[in-house]
Amino acid sequence: MARYGWSAYPGAVPGPVGAPADGDLRPELADVGRLARRGLRAVVGAARAAERPRLSRILNDHLGAGASTLEVVEETWPGYDHVNVQAGLDAWLAAPGRTWELVGVTNFQHAMFGLGDLVAAGDGVHDPYGLSPGNPATVNLASGPDGEVRACLRCGIYLVTEGEVRTALLLRGATPEFGTNNASVQLVSTDPEAALRSAAAIRAATLEHNVFRGQVLSFGQEVFGHGQTLLQFHRRPVMTADQLILAPETLAEVRRQVVEVARHKERLLAAGQHLKRGLLLYGPPGVGKTHTVRYLTSSLVGTTVLQLTGNALHLIAEACSVARALQPAMLIIEDVDLIAEDRGMHPGQHPLLFQLLNEMDGLAEDADVVFVLTTNRADLLEPALAARPGRVDQAVALELPDAAGRRALFALYRGDLRVDTSGLDDVIARTEGVTASFLKELLRRAALLAATRTADGEELAVSAADLSGALDELLDTRNAMTRTLLGSTPA
Repeated sequence: MARYGWSAYPGAVPGPVGAPADGDLRPELADVGRLARRGLRAVVGAARAAERPRLSRILNDHLGAGASTLEVVEETWPGYDHVNVQAGLDAWLAAPGRTWELVGVTNFQHAMFGLGDLVAAGDGVHDPYGLSPGNPATVNLASGPDGEVRACLRCGIYLVTEGEVRTALLLRGATPEFGTNNASVQLVSTDPEAALRSAAAIRAATLEHNVFRGQVLSFGQEVFGHGQTLLQFHRRPVMTADQLILAPETLAEVRRQVVEVARHKERLLAAGQHLKRGLLLYGPPGVGKTHTVRYLTSSLVGTTVLQLTGNALHLIAEACSVARALQPAMLIIEDVDLIAEDRGMHPGQHPLLFQLLNEMDGLAEDADVVFVLTTNRADLLEPALAARPGRVDQAVALELPDAAGRRALFALYRGDLRVDTSGLDDVIARTEGVTASFLKELLRRAALLAATRTADGEELAVSAADLSGALDELLDTRNAMTRTLLGSTPA
C-alpha cells in the first residue's frame, strides 16, 4: 500500500549544528559509494518493475488467454445493503466444489474503475499511487441489535475456481464521500453463461441471507455522511395485551387487522383474499398510539418491522422496497400527518403522502405487508385517504382512558410499589380527561413525596395523603404547562 509522508528537500531543512556550509563541502570517497548505491537501486528497481504483482497480471493469469474479451456482468444494490451483499457472497463462495482466493485492492477510494478496466490494463508503467494488490480492507457494518456487526470487504477481487470454470469477481462497497452510493459486484468468467448464473445466484443468496429479515429496524441518515440512508437495529419489545390499556373492542379491531390476518394468511390466500392492508391509528396525544405499535411489534415475532419517523419520512420508497423484499413485513409511519402537506423541494412534485399511498397500491395482492400509520390530526389525512380508497382499510380511534381505563393504568404503573388505595376512587374521579403519561407521573411524584418523609433504609410506602398531595400539585394552576406537556387537560 502506498504511504504518504513528509519529505525533506535539499536546503529546506538546516543541517546539524557544526556542519560545514555549502561552500566548504568537499567530495569524499564515501560520497561516491552512496551515489553508486543510489544509482544501483534505481537501475534494479526499473529492471524488476515488470516482476511486481499487478492486478491485471493476477486477473489474466487466473482467467487465461483472451481474458480482455470476456463480458462483464454487474449487479448493484443500495449502499445500506452492503452487509447483505457480503452475507450472500460468503454463502455463495462456501458452496461445495467452489474454491477461491481473495486479493485486496489499494488506493481505490478516488478511482473510477471496473473489472473490465483491470483486466485490460496491461503491464504499463507502474503508478505508485494507483490501484495495486494489497491486504484486503474491511469495515464492520451493523448486522443485528446490541452492537452485532459483520466484517464487510470495502474493495477486493475474488478469484474463484469451480471445476474447469474460472471466475473473477470484484466487490465494491458504497463510498458516498467519493460519489459512489451503491454496493456492486462485477463478474467475468471463462464461461459467459456461468457469469450470468453466478450473478443471479449471488443476488438470490443476498436476499436469502439478508440480515434485516425478521429484525426491528428504523430508517435514518448519517449526520455527517452526505445524506446516505442508514438502517439501525433495535431489540424487539416484549409487551403483552395486559400492558396495553385499551377498550376491549378497540384492541380486538387492531388485532384482527394486523395479527389475525398474519395468523390465517394461508387460509385467506387459498380463499382468494388479499393480505396487504393498512391500519390508521388516530387520536389526541397520549392515548396509546405508540404503545399500540409496540404491542403489534412484540406480537409479530419473525416479521420484519420498519419504522419511519422524523427526518426519515422522505425515505418512503426505500422502506417500501425493503418491506416488499422481506415480507412478512410491517411498515410503521408515525405522525404521518407531518407529510400530508409536504410537496418536496421543487414545484410539481407530489406530496410524500401521495407517494406513500401509491406505494401501498403498488403491492401485489398476496404481499404480506401491513402499513400502520399513526396521527394526531386525522382531519389532515382524510381528504387524501378518501381520494384513494382501499389503501387504508381500517381506521381505529384511540381515546383518552375512561374511569376503568384509568384504574387499570394506575395498577399497571404502580407495579410493586406499596400504595394506600383508600382514596383511589377520589383520584380516579379527579383525573377525568388525563393521559396515561399523566398517571405515570402522578405515581412517580407520590413516590417521591413518600421518599422525602421516609428514613433511608425503610421500605417506600405511598400514603393516601402522598397520592392526594401529588395530584393537587399536578392540578395546580402553576402546572398548566406541565399538564399540556403530559398531554392532559383534566376536567
